[in-house]
Formats: sequence, structure tokens, C-alpha cells
Amino acid sequence: MQNYKVVDLFCGAGGLSKGFLDAGYDVVLGIDYDDAALETFQKNHGSATAMKLDLYNHENIEKIVDFLKERNIDNLDVLVGGPPCQGFSYAGKMDINDKRNFLYIAMVKLTERLRPKAVLLENVLAMIEANGGVGARRVIDDFRAIGYKMVPKVLFAPDYGVPQIRKRVFFVGLRDLVDEFCFPEAMLDPAHYITCEEAISDLPSLQTDKGEIVRGEKVQDYMTEPKSDYQRLMRKQSLKVYNHVGSVPIEKTRKMIALVPEGKNYLALPDEYRGLYKYHEALTRYNSKKPSLTINTGHRSHFHYKWNRIPTVRESARLQSFPDDFIFYGNQSEQFKQVGNAVPPLLGQVIAEQLKKYI
Repeated sequence: MQNYKVVDLFCGAGGLSKGFLDAGYDVVLGIDYDDAALETFQKNHGSATAMKLDLYNHENIEKIVDFLKERNIDNLDVLVGGPPCQGFSYAGKMDINDKRNFLYIAMVKLTERLRPKAVLLENVLAMIEANGGVGARRVIDDFRAIGYKMVPKVLFAPDYGVPQIRKRVFFVGLRDLVDEFCFPEAMLDPAHYITCEEAISDLPSLQTDKGEIVRGEKVQDYMTEPKSDYQRLMRKQSLKVYNHVGSVPIEKTRKMIALVPEGKNYLALPDEYRGLYKYHEALTRYNSKKPSLTINTGHRSHFHYKWNRIPTVRESARLQSFPDDFIFYGNQSEQFKQVGNAVPPLLGQVIAEQLKKYI
């Protein structure tokens, strides 16, 4: 089979690239400006190169072009990326003129220079929903102007085997407007979504016999044999557990979360404590029989369905569908950020497989 060449802009840790790798593509380059994320990318994507570039400066695009020329890559197959667009995020101030919203233009300019067969752009749901979808229209119009028909679609991660309630918009465009990409159909129905318990119940509890939460070692043994097909898939290439270091909650948090039943949040607290919290997801305990909520970048508002602590980096990575041999680098805060910002690899893989039909 031909190894289609892929470049990943705004790659972060490389969830999208990991999906393309697992679909048999050759990821040759990932570009970002975050040192810890680039280290993670470099060490988890085989022979791919991680390159630090400021893509606000469009002159740096030529460095990418030069890199590919030096490696005799004249015809790029796919350009992928998830440019930051915090101005469209529901979690932010919703400023449609936030300069970060225009980082996608670096993808437009690089596409114009390289003329890949296909382009894939991933972003937050608000880009297509907020302010009449102005963000999505910008993307579609700018790519159409250079000969790419971008087809947007909101994908729901549990439909594709990811144990996490996550919606993101994906734009896929094909060169020369010759065809219109058709996204893959959902693979699972709601009755068969992968649950939190199916995803992470084999990982060490980080709890002593007396019920105390501990941090745990940097490298650990699995707590049990795999209990589900999903766990078997995640453990396929790994014999040990990495990035599973706990965060010991302060006394107040430990007391409060112990009062929250599975699947509930701060609203389930006794009356005298409920008023201490305002954030709508505060003290949210996952439901073991459902997918998790959307993995964030480490806001510490979500808690394990059973243990009185926040999920570890490894548990969050499992819920994002990163396999256990994908190891995150940097400090713990940087690792949480990398996991939360990533595209679930299984979702990237499904799109990558579908894209083969067109390129």
C-alpha cells in the first residue's frame, strides 16, 4: 500500500497524527510552538520530525516548504491541523476578532504553496454554531478561493468508539473542487458506547487500603487483566502504566467530592455546601456506565467515578483514545494540557481511513 505523506500544523501532542499513523499514513512533520507538546510528538510518531515555528509569522511557512524539498517530498498527500481558535470557544470570551481565530490562515497559505491532495482542519463546535457560523464561513470561503471545497461536519466522538462526550467540527477539502468528501457513518449506537468503566477500570486506583489517595510511581503495573475489548486495544503495545501519577486533593475537596454520588455534581451536595460552588461542572463525578464528559486541559472540575480524585493524565488519555504506549512529556500541567487539546486518535483514524477512498 502507498504510504501517503502527511504534515500536521498546530500538532500539539499529535492525536490527529497518531490516528493517521494507525491508518497507515506516513506522518513526516509536525509543527507547533509548545516545547513540551513537541517533545511528546517527536517521541511518539516514529521518524516524524517535530518543528517549532511561530505560525503567526507567515514567513515561517517557507521553512516548511524548504524542509519538504530537502526530503524530496514534492507532492504532499494530506495537510492536517487544529489551529487554536479560542475566540470561538464557549469556554472563552467569544470574541470573533480574537487574533488566534486567524491562525488557520497559515493552513490556507501553506495549502496554496504545497497543493496537497486533501486538507483536514479540526476545531471547536462554536466555530460552526456561534455568531451565525461566521468562523466556518471564513474557512470555507478562504479555501474555496484557492481551489479546495471544504465540507464541514460535526462529529460526536462516542459514535466512533471514543469513551468521551466530545463534539468537534471537522472540515475536509479536496483539491481542484473535483469531489466532495463524505464523512464516515457512525460506528456505534448509544446503547453500545464505550463507558468510563470499560475504558479505565484496569488502571491502579492510587488509593491505600485505608482509603487515602496517593500519587503513585512514574511507572506502574496494571491493576488487573484487561476487562474489556477497549482496554485490550489500549494495552496492545504496552506492559506498564505511564503518566498515571495522582493529584492528592486538599482536605476541603476530598470532603466535598466524597459526598457526591456517581454521575452527579456539586448540586447533589447538602444544602449547607452547595452554595460554595458556582461553576456548572464543579465536582462532577463521572458515571461508570457512560462515556466521560469532554476531557479538558486540567481544570480539576471532573472526578473519577469511584475514587475521590481527579483522573490522571493516563486516565484522561485513555478517555481520549490514546493507547498506553503513547507517553506524554513535560510537567503534569503540560501533560494535561496536551491531552485535553488533542483530537482523539481513534476519531482521526476513522477519518484517515475514509480519506483513502478519495486520494
